[in-house]
Amino acid sequence: MPYATITLLLIGALAAPVKAGEPALVTTGENGSRNMEALLAKSLHSIGNNKLDVALNEVDSLLKVNPNFKLAQLVRGDLLLARSQQLNDFGNAPNAPRERMDDLRDEARARLQRAQQHPPLTTTPKYLWQLDAQQHFAIVVDTSKSTLYLYENVNGEPRYVADYYISVGKKGTDKVSEGDQRTPLGVYFINAKLPKEKLTDFYGPGAFPLSYPNEWDKRQGRDGHGIWLHGTPSDTYSRPPRASNGCVVLNNDDFLQIGKHVQVGHTPVIITSQMDWSNDDDRAERDALLGEIEKWRNDWTSLNTDAYLAHYAQDFSTGNTKLAAFAQQKRLVNSGKTWVKVQLSSVSVFTYPGQPNLVVVNFEQDYSSNNLSNRMNKRQYWMKRDNKWQIVYEGSA
Repeated sequence: MPYATITLLLIGALAAPVKAGEPALVTTGENGSRNMEALLAKSLHSIGNNKLDVALNEVDSLLKVNPNFKLAQLVRGDLLLARSQQLNDFGNAPNAPRERMDDLRDEARARLQRAQQHPPLTTTPKYLWQLDAQQHFAIVVDTSKSTLYLYENVNGEPRYVADYYISVGKKGTDKVSEGDQRTPLGVYFINAKLPKEKLTDFYGPGAFPLSYPNEWDKRQGRDGHGIWLHGTPSDTYSRPPRASNGCVVLNNDDFLQIGKHVQVGHTPVIITSQMDWSNDDDRAERDALLGEIEKWRNDWTSLNTDAYLAHYAQDFSTGNTKLAAFAQQKRLVNSGKTWVKVQLSSVSVFTYPGQPNLVVVNFEQDYSSNNLSNRMNKRQYWMKRDNKWQIVYEGSA
């Protein structure tokens, strides 16, 4: 079977030609991943057309920019070998470990699929219902597409900036326990920045630890730690789609681009197994939830404790405190109040991937009363049941 046919069978007709007028020049920068993938797709399309010399020139151009791109090295090796013998497979290197070849084939499929997809310029993920003014950027990871999307906050609404190829856990997603080599799904925040100097070369130019396990993970009995966004070793351009112990891994150029935008303590990172895009119904639901949050605030300030507690679900918890103990404490506190004022600011709202009708709400709460004043960052999880929004978790953020 001709090598061109083998290649097309592997990629399943994904290697369509680069569009007329589309630049083939490989560059780094905000869309470095897409530029690399465009040239890789162009090279494989040349193979599909049996233009092996053209394909070799194109993959050589790619390797000049990133000589450690192992997938491109594999394609180049095949092309050179095809000059002297018939190839029986994509990745025909003699005595190559089968698992390693399978990883590179998976990366080829993932990257070519990305090359064929247009950036979502006019649609936004349904998870980003509202960003607060301090959240200048947001990240959404679609593990099914091996893609990390970066969005800019424009007046509270997300606007697409770029997207990047990523690797996730060896065993896939939906992390449950320590050491299961899975990437968690949920709403997280970047809570630290680890510079290169404090890490081994394995992590590349740095790492951003995520807030896994979050409050919902703990409630579901999920555990583990050390889920990071990080780079690759200095001798590695990228890793296969499933290659980490649970972290989200970018190539080093892309990691440095992301690093220009993230803010410790503010940047949300939503990880999903299947991207859902927003529609008009999402906006209506968001407005309805914001209305319920305002009712909760008003009922609190009115000192109508029964109306206030009606916003909390029967399975509500805050830490180890359940609804009954929480309600008893609130009734006791309110009995000593003659007036209460509560102001909310910096409100952000994120729907939870894979959990229908679950939303994470963060805000700054300015509380004052006749005998106490305080200001705190608060997080609530609201769930819609029987067409009614209620709080299932509340605590400091």
